[in-house]
Formats: sequence, C-alpha cells, structure tokens
Amino acid sequence: MRRIFLFASLLSLLITFFLAYYISRNWYVVFAVLLVVSCMGYYDMLQTKHTIRRIYPVFGRLRYVMEELRPKIYQYFIESDIDGRPLNRIDRSTVYQRAKEDNDTMPFGTQLDVYAPGYEWICHSIAPKNFSNLNHDPRVVFGNKDCRQPYNGSILNISAMSYGSLSSNAVEAMNAGARIGNFAHNTGEGGLSEYHLKHGGDLIWQIGTGYFGCRDDKGDFSPTLFAEKARISNVKMIEIKISQGAKPGHGGILPAAKNTPEIARIRHVAPGTTVESPPYHTAFSSPKELIQFIRQLRELSGGKPVGFKLCIGHKSEFIAICKAMITHNTYPDFITVDGGEGGTGAAPQEFSNYVGAPLLDGLAFVDDILRGLNIRHHIKIIASGKITTGFHIARTIALGADACNCARAMMLAVGCIQALLCNTNRCPTGVATQDPKYTRGLVVDDKKQRVANFHKHTVATFVELMGAAGLDNVKSITRSHIYRRVSLTAMFTFEEIFPSIKQGSLVDGAIPEKHKIDFDCADENHWGIVPVGGWSGDPESDKKVADAEIRPA
Repeated sequence: MRRIFLFASLLSLLITFFLAYYISRNWYVVFAVLLVVSCMGYYDMLQTKHTIRRIYPVFGRLRYVMEELRPKIYQYFIESDIDGRPLNRIDRSTVYQRAKEDNDTMPFGTQLDVYAPGYEWICHSIAPKNFSNLNHDPRVVFGNKDCRQPYNGSILNISAMSYGSLSSNAVEAMNAGARIGNFAHNTGEGGLSEYHLKHGGDLIWQIGTGYFGCRDDKGDFSPTLFAEKARISNVKMIEIKISQGAKPGHGGILPAAKNTPEIARIRHVAPGTTVESPPYHTAFSSPKELIQFIRQLRELSGGKPVGFKLCIGHKSEFIAICKAMITHNTYPDFITVDGGEGGTGAAPQEFSNYVGAPLLDGLAFVDDILRGLNIRHHIKIIASGKITTGFHIARTIALGADACNCARAMMLAVGCIQALLCNTNRCPTGVATQDPKYTRGLVVDDKKQRVANFHKHTVATFVELMGAAGLDNVKSITRSHIYRRVSLTAMFTFEEIFPSIKQGSLVDGAIPEKHKIDFDCADENHWGIVPVGGWSGDPESDKKVADAEIRPA
C-alpha cells in the first residue's frame, strides 16, 4: 500500500503539473490539493505512533472518522427503538415529547417483549381512582427532629450535576425550570455558582470529597466558607456525597479543558488543570465521625436538612452508619441511594460497568435496614438512577423511596442527544461542554420551560399510574404492586423478589441469615469489615490491621 501510494501520488503530481503548465492554469488548484494530500501521506508513512496510518497513508485516517461517526450512525440508522444504551429511543423520545409538550402517546401497542425475563409492570385495579381528583403534585417533607428548617420538596428533582461538567447555560436552564416547576436542583459536587443562584430555583448543595466551594488552601473542609454559603436562602438542603453510582469508590474528574478560570474560582482550585476529587473524605474517617459531621453541617447551616448520598457497596458499612445513628441519637434527614448503573459522571470503564450495587437492590436494602432498626421515620430516602418515566418513579417508591432524582432525563430535556461525548468538551448540543461555540446554541429561555414541562408531565403520569392501581396516596404503593417476569412461565412481585423486613425486627434480634455476617462485621468506629478477633481499641494497632488483608469474623 505504501508503494502504491508513493507511485500514485508522484504520478498524479506530475500529470497535474504538466496539465497546469501546458493546458490551463486552473489545474494548479488540483495540483495544490494533491500536493497537500501527498504531504499528509508522506507524513503518515514517516510517523511511528499509528500503525494503520503508517501502512495505509491517508486512507488510514478514515478509521478515526468512522470511530467518530459510529455512535451517531448506530443511534440514528441501526439501533431499534428499544435497544439503545444507556437510554433507549422510546425513553428518549418520551422525554423530548414531554419537554416540548408534543403528543407523547404510543400507537399500535408496546414494542417491548412482555414475555422476556426482566419485563416489569404495575398492577392495575378493577376500581381505579378518578385521575382528576388526585393530587398531581405530591410533596415530601424533609426534616427530622433536629431540623429547624424543613423543606417541602417534590417527588421528582434534578440529580447532582456540577457546573463544569455541564455548561453555564445548561445549569441556568435547569435551575430556572426548577423554579417554574417548584422542584429542587442538586448542584453536584462542583460547588455553588452564580448560575445556580441566578434564577432562584431551590437548591440541594452537594458537598463532595473535594469540598469545592467550602475548602481551604489545603483542600480540607472549611466550616467558615460552608456556613457562609449554606445559609443562602436558595439552598434548601445539604447532601454529603460519599459515593456515586457512576464510579463508587472513585473521586470525580474535571478534565483540564473544562477547568476554566471561572470554574477554578468557584471550586477554589488552579485553572487549566485536571481536577481529581479524592476517593474518600478527610472531614471524617469512620461511621461515627460521619454522624458527627452531619450534626456539624446541620448546625452550621442554621438547621437545614442534611443527608448523604451513596451507592451500596459493603453492606456492613451502611449498617455501621445506622448503628452510629442510634448510638448518638443523630439521624440524617435523608439518604440518597444511587445505583451502580451510573449516571452523567465520566468514569473508567471498570468502575462504570463492574462496581456498586444496582439501584433497585441498594434501595430495597437501605429501606429494609432502616425499617428493621426502627429508624425509618427519621429519614427520607431519595432514589437516583435512570429515572425517565412515571413507571420508574412508581417502581422506586414501591421499593421504599420517598422521592426520586433524575439527571440524564433532565439533560435530554435541555437538548442532549446522547452523543456520548460528555467527557470530551465537544458536546454538540452545548449541554456538557465549556466551549462557547457549542454553548451559545443552548437558549436558556427556551430550555427552562422544557425542563419544567418534562417534570410536570412525568409526575402527572406517575399519579395516573397510581390511580390506575386503585391508590390515591403515594405511601400506599408497596412492593406487591410491581411485577417482574423471571421466565416464560414465572412472574414474581417485588415483595417476593425483595422480601421486606418487618418494622423493628432487627432491634428484636430477628436478623435474617443473609444479613447476620454484615451485622457482625459492622463497627461504628471503623469502615470496612471487622478483623478476626475484633478491634483492639488502640488506634495505631487497629489502623495497621485495617490496612492489612482482613476477613469477616
């Protein structure tokens, strides 16, 4: 191929030069084009980094063009309406239609295979409720016995997405939409920006391991900066991010290309650098210290609701947190359960695909443990993970959630086309980029109404589903209302798949066999599992043991 290219390029240059010199000067244009292409080919043959280009000069470059086009070609011309990942075409279209207030009904029946394992549905009633008589804006009050400023929130809110990951226009559109629709907007761990505050929408301020916006020069938590911002009237709740479903156990990553001077100022970091959040918090180092940190944040914020977000990993660690709550009689106002199926955050492939419990499993576990320990009444649960429809809301509430957060659906509402370029700063719709040539295309005044529309119609559809099931109260939905097919001839309710733990049963010692080892390994003074023989009580000695390989007692 190299010889053919060399011979063809030289011959073409000679012929076009001859034609330009003897026939018409217009051929010089063709000669110039061929000269540029030839130079590219000669460079390809001489460079040593790319094998394909070295062997197939010029033509080898088409490989990279096809790689760039592949996701778009697949999405628009190859995949079916139900095959797309992470969100299929049907769900994406539903979000777009509701955001634009277009017709969102479906003709000719479902395209889903209702006999395939994994198909899920909600049971309807022969005596459904009149939709018009139901409350189409169900609310949840966040705030327990220690909260002095409870928050009356929607059952569907915007999940954590930082300014930096998203463009300023996208953040503004979401916050303005939240203001119109009277629901909350989670800031993500990137800190409070003027774009979060500009339109007056309710905010859940997320504090991650980098403590962006409330960190000192060393990157540690700053109580002074936190108190100053936490008392802003738009900030309704505080969320400590322990882990997220996109990359549990891994810190967040802000590429250098997205770290503009403005973002660096908001986060209190150096501009133009790749910012990696630590995988762990430095403000606390044990379940007991986490509970103390929650108490501190509640006091610094003036008594606002404080909670934490996590993706379930070692079950014993969550149980240890619950033990610390009971011991110190201090409870978070809410717990956000994220699913290992991930969200908008960019992450290494192994973390996205193979780390963290999926949402439904983690959610059922958290609700069971809180009920079993008789502390559920202190804590609201928020489910976060691939919520795009009213059925998804119903499914999570059936498993124990009080409310839901969604991220990807809100991105779609402001114009995302699932181009899968979020981590490149080249998002073509201006949603997940800081490049002005893309962001100028996202018009806040148009997109803010689409965010509000999507929220309104999705919640309304959930309420209609609830009415179809014969229910008039969100709290009446149980695990018995949702079915899943497990084979061609077998289907089970969620109650059969995720058997509930009775209220207070764990306090009475009736610990299910599957959780006994988790309770034995849970220690409020340590993360991780308990070493053989237990902890000695000496901090230095215990740290050496914790750093070594240990096994359950």
